[in-house]
Amino acid sequence: MTWRGSEAAVHSPRQNEVRVEYGAQVSAVDTVEAEVRELVRRRGLDPIEDRAAVRRLVDEVIADYDERALTSTLAPLPDSRTAARAVYDAVAGFGPLQRHLDDPTVEEIWINEPGRVFIARRGSSELTTTILNDGQVRDLVEKMLKTTGRRVDLSTPFVDANLPNHAGR
Repeated sequence: MTWRGSEAAVHSPRQNEVRVEYGAQVSAVDTVEAEVRELVRRRGLDPIEDRAAVRRLVDEVIADYDERALTSTLAPLPDSRTAARAVYDAVAGFGPLQRHLDDPTVEEIWINEPGRVFIARRGSSELTTTILNDGQVRDLVEKMLKTTGRRVDLSTPFVDANLPNHAGR
């Protein structure tokens, strides 16, 4: 389920389509991401271990989406290359934080609140232009901590963890 304020878009795995509830706003990239996630589940791919397969799958889904958008009411993707990167980062990486993880000059990333994501370069902190919502922060923290054996909750509201070496491709 994708939330946009108080409205929701629901992915329907049985029909392999995205059904839009009244008033929901789902971008073309959101639709492609939902389709890729469904195919990853159906094919039993591990996005961390099968990165090349996921990358090929993203390219295939984008090509298919672009073709369908020509003859339907689907919104076209503004830029297929940017969309492919965003979808791949969301499925096999750490979404909006992946560009910072891929940057070899970034030493550390921390989130003080959804609208305040910082990085450290050469010992100096910088406020980034990355703005997250509460759900993205929860999903990112859960995904990041999954491999570390650590947790964050009311009893431990602060966590510090190192990601596996392959986090920054």
